Amino acid sequence: MEKIKAAFIPKNTKPNMLLLPLGGMGLFVILYIMAAVNYPGGSWILPDQDGFSFWHNYLCDLLDVYAINDEVNSGRFYAIAALGLLCTGLFWLWSYLPRLFETKNLNQKVMKISGLLSLLTIFLLAFGNHDEVVRIAGIFGVIAFITCSVELFKAYHKNLFLLGVLCILVFLINYYIYETGLFIKSLPVIQKITFILFISWFIGLDVALYRKVRLPVKKPA
Repeated sequence: MEKIKAAFIPKNTKPNMLLLPLGGMGLFVILYIMAAVNYPGGSWILPDQDGFSFWHNYLCDLLDVYAINDEVNSGRFYAIAALGLLCTGLFWLWSYLPRLFETKNLNQKVMKISGLLSLLTIFLLAFGNHDEVVRIAGIFGVIAFITCSVELFKAYHKNLFLLGVLCILVFLINYYIYETGLFIKSLPVIQKITFILFISWFIGLDVALYRKVRLPVKKPA
């Protein structure tokens, strides 16, 4: 049983180290704002617009070498740094996430592996092949989110479970619009709402994990 447990849980980590993902998410937001500020301009709806538009630009536009108006994207460095810090922080979180649950099982192993593979794939967005990366990362991500939601439900983390289900549904709406083109003009805004929901969920998971690990283990009398 101890060998099975060790396969799920990294050891010898101080509780405060589990808050590192919060720093990664915070830096992601700051650097992405800097990337948007330095974006030259252009969107798929308004190619000649100045700067980054909350309503018309996708977040991944900030990762391109050239902006849509054909100017060199001076915000790309900040966007790549932001994506790298976010993926690193979430990779750290997902590596330790099984510690949130008392009973260890195969579902958690699937959750962990699929989540880590999704994060590794997402980082490839910085190097092109956008459509392929989104589809592959999406498959791993959906598996990770569903398995995590199952564990949250079993562990009676009601609020995190409900938020996780909402994230899955909104993600599937994004994917449906992306693949079919229906309501495509609304997708840039829906994408940003999705990011806010996901970041909120990850913050909730990290805080819950920190509290769980920080609490002293009660020894039997």
